[in-house]
Amino acid sequence: MLPVDEVRLNFNPASLAALNVILAFLMFGIALDSRVAEFRRVARMPLAMGVGIVAQFVVLPAVTYVLTLVLQPGPSIALGMILVACCPPGNISNILTHRAGGNVALSVSMTAVTNLLSIVVMPLNFAFWAGIHPTAAPLLRTIALDPLQMVLHIVAIIGIPFALGLLCAEKLPRLAERIKRPAHWLSLFFLIAFIVGAIAGNWRYFLDYVGLVLLAVVIHDALAFGTGYACASAMKLHEYDRRAISIEVGIRNAGLGLVLIFSFFGGLGGMAVVAGVWGFWDIIAGLLLAGWWARRPMPERANAAAREPA
Repeated sequence: MLPVDEVRLNFNPASLAALNVILAFLMFGIALDSRVAEFRRVARMPLAMGVGIVAQFVVLPAVTYVLTLVLQPGPSIALGMILVACCPPGNISNILTHRAGGNVALSVSMTAVTNLLSIVVMPLNFAFWAGIHPTAAPLLRTIALDPLQMVLHIVAIIGIPFALGLLCAEKLPRLAERIKRPAHWLSLFFLIAFIVGAIAGNWRYFLDYVGLVLLAVVIHDALAFGTGYACASAMKLHEYDRRAISIEVGIRNAGLGLVLIFSFFGGLGGMAVVAGVWGFWDIIAGLLLAGWWARRPMPERANAAAREPA
């Protein structure tokens, strides 16, 4: 069996193009649930939004970096963990927040704002943390990575679809209202189906290497949810907001990670296996956490909802 850092997973250009379309559709669906008012709402709950943004873009990558030093996985696995930590959240976070009894308005606003910010922040974050990693940085230097090309790629699959979805939501609100729920579920279905297909097409590699990454992914995901909750608790936010921030930080768009891995890292084995396993486990863990919270209603939830900005 080859070392995981030397493995390149098979992924044909047509499949990669399909994944790009699926992710663009996913971002379009996220934007359909947003309004320009969502960005104005940020000014009315600056503390909660600020905590959520810092937890996602600063604390989680730092926690991930420390975790890779503790677990000492292979360099390509460490790169995959860092890349996933730098990805923005997916729109399933809004559904899970509703299930958990958290602040859905905060969740939707955070998803919109952080996906927009990630166009610039994500490549910079990844370059920084991967670039200072003692074992992953040498591997990263062997890859011909064009940061500008990565930014343009992220703009194409996040920025443009998000702008089109936001325009549709503002100019055609009735149409947006009718199609947003089907768009959410269809994009999620196709994304999961695609991840399943990617794993099936490289089944031998996943069988060989999943044992190397499964424990790391489970620990990493638990720390991601815990990071969001701990940051919100440290700032003494209400439980209503803590649940939303925990889920926003815990749910990462691993599909975007896969696109970047196959587009810019040649399907590097450890990175691809991490993103593939994360894509499944993240949803399972999120459903379990949201279900657990759903059985623990907050006594002050009505008051919290009344304090929520309009």
